[in-house]
Amino acid sequence: MSKTLFYRLLLAALLLPLWAAAQAPAITRVNPTNWFVGMKNPNVQLLVYGPNAGTLTYTITYPGVKLTKASTVENPNYAFLDLTIAATAKPGKVSIVGKKGAQTVTRTWELLPRNPAAKGQGVTQADFIYLAMPDRFANGDPSNDKVASMADPNADRTNPFYRHGGDLQGAAQRIGYLKDLGVTAVWFTPVLENDQPLTNEGGAMRSAYHGYGFTDHYQIDRRLGGNAAYKAYVQQAHAAGLKVVQDAVYNHVGINHWFVRDLPMKSWLHQWPTYTNTSYRQQPITDPHSAYIDRKVTLDGWFVPFLPDLNQQNPYVANFLIQHALWTVETFGVDAWRIDTYMYNDQPFMNRCNAALLQEYPKIHIFGESAVNNVVDQAYYVRNKVAFPFKSNQPGGLDFVVENAMLAGLREVGGKDATGWDNGTQRLYQALAQDGLYVAPEKLVTFLDNHDHNRFLSEVGEDISKFKMGLTWLLTTRGIPSMYYGTEILMKNYKDPSDAEVRRDFPGGWPEDKENKFTAAGRNAAENDAFNFVRTLATYRKTHPTLSSGKLMQYLPENGLYAYFRYDATGTVMVATNSTDKPATLPTARFSERMKGFTKARNVLTGETLSDIKTLQLPAKTAVVLELLK
Repeated sequence: MSKTLFYRLLLAALLLPLWAAAQAPAITRVNPTNWFVGMKNPNVQLLVYGPNAGTLTYTITYPGVKLTKASTVENPNYAFLDLTIAATAKPGKVSIVGKKGAQTVTRTWELLPRNPAAKGQGVTQADFIYLAMPDRFANGDPSNDKVASMADPNADRTNPFYRHGGDLQGAAQRIGYLKDLGVTAVWFTPVLENDQPLTNEGGAMRSAYHGYGFTDHYQIDRRLGGNAAYKAYVQQAHAAGLKVVQDAVYNHVGINHWFVRDLPMKSWLHQWPTYTNTSYRQQPITDPHSAYIDRKVTLDGWFVPFLPDLNQQNPYVANFLIQHALWTVETFGVDAWRIDTYMYNDQPFMNRCNAALLQEYPKIHIFGESAVNNVVDQAYYVRNKVAFPFKSNQPGGLDFVVENAMLAGLREVGGKDATGWDNGTQRLYQALAQDGLYVAPEKLVTFLDNHDHNRFLSEVGEDISKFKMGLTWLLTTRGIPSMYYGTEILMKNYKDPSDAEVRRDFPGGWPEDKENKFTAAGRNAAENDAFNFVRTLATYRKTHPTLSSGKLMQYLPENGLYAYFRYDATGTVMVATNSTDKPATLPTARFSERMKGFTKARNVLTGETLSDIKTLQLPAKTAVVLELLK
């Protein structure tokens, strides 16, 4: 653990008995903050917190609600109440009554009806996800940029490491922009409260604007607008036909989380004699020869010193996290669940959590972040066909393997390695050729960059031909495509020297911005060309299920030329790539299995009709998308 937390816990251990004895019992917090009637699982465990809350004897008298067990733990400020809620229970206010001697403490806790609005709709290959960082996207309410009572009251757009003031109201005002672009789902980096102090990283003081250090699971960050703003955003997105992806974090919390400041028990966190960081190595998890200590360091080591690592083998921790996931979907109506640092979590816990979400919301899609570099390790964390001793039930995952293949291949496009045995388009072909390891490869989420990686345009050397080729692959191959905000307007940069360089503000998201890239008039010619390119492909795949959900057949690349097809009973779309630096002629007789019966084609990107498709003329460094016609 961090030295700060170590001394905090030591001091608490010394002072707690004296402080606790002097405190009159009280209940200051109950999590979940409320629950719902009619859930498929009738059980819920309440975390009850307050001075000496664990010394009370509890009763609940409410029709259809039964207190089956009350548990105490090491810290007398906590009690855990197991409730069973009958199918006959009605919405209403439940009184939680705690007694100690002559003292009676009462806390009202509410049972609500289930939200009848759309929720848990899932995302599929028919969707196109747009990933944005709320603090850096658009500012709709400058009044919430700074909150003096929070640990980090700073907001300064001139400082790349501070909060910049973007919020959910600003994002809601740009829903029309996303609709015009062809987006069908929005994924925000986490929106939960991050009441974190500034941290010193690499010699610079940085805020938790990214959202990955939770300090209260039941509160949306006030600087983003709070719970009401998130509910409003989801409702507005749904009304516009957009789905919403929640970014979840189970592995760790912020060092300022209220339950870290007063731990329920030592085993709530992964504890070490001295601070131990994860190795960030995935190999010990799947390596049949790995040592126990290597596995333990990977899984139980802390991600960074200011993000305490939760012990999900602790049943109270597990229940807390699972119930929060269910509460979130039911309360806000989100449709899919992206899970941060998936591979660092206890995997049996993850299976349990995934199963709980899918039980209540069968259509919800769950895809986690496991930043691995090979197909075997990636398959381990999703439903797979490999004889691993542990079998994951995660439906999908972020496809780092295909991202790596696309980027490596694109770097070689137009060069001497474009036609190498394992180079250029061969890299993408070979990555997809291993899809047989997955139960459902089409449920993997594909991408070219994100908030932790170099921006895509910079990765391909700002070569617009490579940029368009990569986006063509992203929007036409198997999987659920996700694009990082600003890619469509040619935002660029590298994460070295800092992540802030790939998390710059979207120009036009703030009233004082001199340029507004949310409008065609505010974009230059190159930016409009990129925007229109993405919009054309995204709109086509949205209106043509063959491209978005048809089967995939690919042919071995030859001489730098790579062809694959998306097809179903209603049609066939061909994608042909010339990765060389010279125009090329592609005979199509080899593709007769998929092209038989088709005599012409329409170029999806240009609208041009080709009356003869026996051979295709492919410009240098170009991928064409052809709708085959009879």
